[in-house]
Formats: sequence, C-alpha cells, structure tokens
Amino acid sequence: MPKIITQKVFADSDDPAIWINYKNPAASLILGTDKDNFNGGIYVFDLKGQIDSIRSKVGLKRMNNVDVIQNVPWRNGTIDLAVATERGENQIRIYELPSMRPLDDGGIPVFIGEKERAPMGVALYKRKSDGTLFVIVGRKNGPSGSYLWQYKLDPNKRGKIEATVVRKFGKYSGFKEIESIAVDTLYQHVYYSDEQIGIRKYHADPKKGDQELALFGKTNFKEDNEGISFYHLTDSTGYILVSDQGANQFQVFTLEGSSANPHDHKHIGTIPVTAQESDGSDCTAFPLPGFEKRLFVAMSTDKTFHFYSWEDFIKKGIGNFRSR
Repeated sequence: MPKIITQKVFADSDDPAIWINYKNPAASLILGTDKDNFNGGIYVFDLKGQIDSIRSKVGLKRMNNVDVIQNVPWRNGTIDLAVATERGENQIRIYELPSMRPLDDGGIPVFIGEKERAPMGVALYKRKSDGTLFVIVGRKNGPSGSYLWQYKLDPNKRGKIEATVVRKFGKYSGFKEIESIAVDTLYQHVYYSDEQIGIRKYHADPKKGDQELALFGKTNFKEDNEGISFYHLTDSTGYILVSDQGANQFQVFTLEGSSANPHDHKHIGTIPVTAQESDGSDCTAFPLPGFEKRLFVAMSTDKTFHFYSWEDFIKKGIGNFRSR
C-alpha cells in the first residue's frame, strides 16, 4: 500500500516527477500533470500529498508528461528546471524550480513543420562532460527513424529559454504510440516505451549517433508498456521500472546489462501496485522525511498520485531482484 495518496487533480492525472531540496529535504516537491483539454495543469505537491496552490499551474491545455533536472550550469550559476509537454498547444512549457517561475515566454513550439505534432513524452538530459542541457520530446504519431526530436536549451539575453533542434531519431513500430521517455543519469541513455512492442534504448548524447542499442521487454506485459523510471543501487547497478499498465504492476529490469552485453537488460521481477493503470512514475534513492527508505511515485487514473516507501514497494515484488 502507498504511504500517501495525493489530493486529486482536476480531471485526468498523468505523469509525476520528483524535485529534491537538498538543503531542506522536507521542502522537496512532487510534480504531477493533469491532461484535461482546457483546465489541465502541472500540480505541485508536498511530501504529504497536499497541493501547493501557489506553485501549481492550471488552465493549460492537455499537459501530458513532465520531467525535472537539477543543478544545471546556467548563466553565472546553476538552475533547477521542470519541463512539460502541452499537447493542446503543440509546445513545451519550462519552469524554474522551486518557484515554478515560467522561463518560456508562454511556451516553446515543437515539431514545427511536421504534419503530426501533438507532443506527449518528454525527458531532460544534461551532458556530463560540459553540462549542456537538452530536452527530448516525443509525439502522438510520427515517422519511424525521426519520431523523437532532441532540442538544445540555452538562456537568451532576457533570461528566458530558447530551444534549437539538434537531432531527430528513434524507431517506431506504428502499432500504438510512444508516450513515456526517460533518461538514465548513471549511464546517460534514453529509453522510451513503444507501446505493445517493448522498450527502446539509445544514446542520450547526440554526438554518439542514432543507432538503437536495445529493444527489450517484448514479452513481459499484459497490454501497454508505459511509464519508465530508474532506481540506482550503486554507481554501476540499478533497476529499470516500467509500468505494466493493464495489470496494475511494474516490471523490473537490470539497469547495468550483462558483462557480455551492456545493453542486455534482463527481466528480474514484477511489483504489483494499488495505483490504477499507471501511465507514469518516478523514484529517488535520496532519503526524504517520511520516506527514509527512499521514495517511489506512481500515477493513478483516479486523479491521484501514489507515494510508496521503496522498501515497502519492493517487498511486494515477485522475482529475484531483492537479493541483488
């Protein structure tokens, strides 16, 4: 069971992201989207699941997925950011954290010139070598080979953000859609769910090419493979957690691959959840008040987000991952 079930959003909960206040962990925040067509938003919750009405952004059009990145080199210092797709306006929204001050001049259009735009998935990536910031955006439909677009994000002279397309990549089966996108900060790879097909893996750094590195999770799911999140056990090992949406559970894969093949992500467990038909998730290995044993967050279709203690979460699992 979750330790916390949040207050309900207005209409249609979709995807969470965790922001950690390292100086004052009790002030950490959970963001969650509501993809209502006209009164959608990004809701901000405290660790008790209460909505922060001052920071939350509502009245937006079909907010889909959200991601958070911290400690990004920015002008003369660093910045923490939240980026979300506003599907109803064919754009992404960018906010500074923890204030939720907008930095996008009302939104940054994506997939300009394309017949199919409708942005859905989003993931932020900071290159380790130089701190360059990117956002990878997916859409409701599009051509295989350039389904995802990657943008470089930079501050302009007015302190707002500009986005420049640097890459178009990503295979697509054409069976359903691609919504969940996630970047693993440990190995710097991007993963995305080609629903009903599996999880695809690429280098997050555009300098490293567009070759698909893996397609896994092809047989483990009842219906759609959906939300992706990562849990780091050590500086070289961890888990990839993927929502098995139709079965109300998460499938668990090794993050590090095998000695023979670093892109061989073995299925090692299944964890049932009370969250209903979960689209999205996030987790952290940083201890937080009330979640000293770490935190896992899953979206539920009843307009809420469920906060689980990681220790309680994995105790429900079936498989051998707990012995690692």
